[in-house]
Amino acid sequence: MSRSIERPDAAALAGSLAREVKRLEIRARRRVDSLFAGNYHSAFKGQGIEFAEVREYQPGDDVRAIDWNVTARAGRPFIKLFVEERQLTVILAVDVSGSTRVGTSATTKGRLQSEVAATIAAVAARHQDRVGLVLFAGEPEVFVPPRKGRRHLLRVYSALLGHRAKSEGTGLGTALEFVARVQRRRAIVFLISDMLAPATGAAGYESGLLRLARQHEVTVVRVGDPREDVLPRAGLLRLRDSESGRSYLVDTSSRRVRRRFEENRAERDREVRRAVARAGAEHLEVSTDRPFMPALIAHFGGRRGNQRAAAGRSA
Repeated sequence: MSRSIERPDAAALAGSLAREVKRLEIRARRRVDSLFAGNYHSAFKGQGIEFAEVREYQPGDDVRAIDWNVTARAGRPFIKLFVEERQLTVILAVDVSGSTRVGTSATTKGRLQSEVAATIAAVAARHQDRVGLVLFAGEPEVFVPPRKGRRHLLRVYSALLGHRAKSEGTGLGTALEFVARVQRRRAIVFLISDMLAPATGAAGYESGLLRLARQHEVTVVRVGDPREDVLPRAGLLRLRDSESGRSYLVDTSSRRVRRRFEENRAERDREVRRAVARAGAEHLEVSTDRPFMPALIAHFGGRRGNQRAAAGRSA
């Protein structure tokens, strides 16, 4: 699999793609400037700590910090000291499978995912954090290792806008395993996807999501489109599965058919929410028919509020 992973070069920016990247950069920067740059680090503050040193125990120190190995060797108590990691690593795992090409006349799910990912990347870069990118369909297809700097950010934007998926299917489980393998140190991971995996359902990614969330701080950004929620009453329609390529003739005038469609959709929604909850990951939803910034602001604001409440309980 590793041979098929692309690592895009910033020098490849040219022509129309360069202009698209520039526009994406401007939009992302404006969102960061005007809305929630101040909420980002406070939302994730304290998620990473690193060992600094050991020193001899002093009255009043937290006994839970005692280093028992050093204490046993020295014959007197020592404690471990840690410092907060000021620099975070953000990994954006973005779905580019066939189903993300669905959308309204204004945008597609894939384009919306690129906008969301670019905005998160921009706010992370503003705080001098490392940003990495994984683009996946049936399997991971592009990997941009986490780094800092504007040139690196342009590589991320270029990959988001310029990559064309090699397959139509969705390999969520494979993508999650890839992220866990290439990112060993603790990171903030945003899985940006419509979470549609027709072949396997949640069974194909639930264990991978659980393992990844044990290792990293994971947020699932689920991208939807209103046309996927309700089957219109329009007589006989030929519907095509954008990932498998199969087409089906459906009688949408049948109330039973429409009800079954809505029930299946609702069950898939519950399945995703259960999988995310079991993994202990965060979950937010965005859609092609409304601005996504309010959802991001609420997410970061909610995390900051939860951390303040936790700090108050521990004080």
